[in-house]
Amino acid sequence: MTQQATPARPAPRSKLRRVLPLLLTAWLVLEIWLLVQVGSWLGGLTVVLLLIAGALIGGSLIKRAGRRALAAALEQTRDPRSQQPQTGTSLTVLAGLLLILPGFLSDALALTLLFPPTRALWRAGGRRAADKVLRSTAAAGTDPLADAIRLQEQLRIHRPDGKVVQGEVVEPGAGPAAGPQGPDTTYRPPLKG
Repeated sequence: MTQQATPARPAPRSKLRRVLPLLLTAWLVLEIWLLVQVGSWLGGLTVVLLLIAGALIGGSLIKRAGRRALAAALEQTRDPRSQQPQTGTSLTVLAGLLLILPGFLSDALALTLLFPPTRALWRAGGRRAADKVLRSTAAAGTDPLADAIRLQEQLRIHRPDGKVVQGEVVEPGAGPAAGPQGPDTTYRPPLKG
């Protein structure tokens, strides 16, 4: 009697993965509703101008944060022993992206990422969340990087069309096929035309 292997059960979806589509849908509905309300109060042209201004300001914030990060990286390469203070570029880039997105709720959230008192609250909350995730993965004995690599490997092997291309990786410059071979001396019959 042969024993059949039971297929592995997929891991249960986390609560956030179940709720996230609903939260995103609610966010979009609120953004659209708020755009309509502000448009009826201020006028459509004013709303369009506000959205364009938000996108321009967001783009300049991202550009400024990138320059600041580049300057910090260059300073670090000049003097590797110096401890550079955090530039806060990640929150500034996130605020810029939120400003670029059309909508007033995303703009209000972006402003909370830019003002120092609320920025400190976001930073502390982010640290707590990161610590919680690291503790839970350490307690479960899982490594997020190893899980990501395993998932990438599974996606690479299991193509949507089911085709598997078998082959061998040949490094350039290795083996007899590397380098100039000289003239091709194999006989080929003439083409009939």
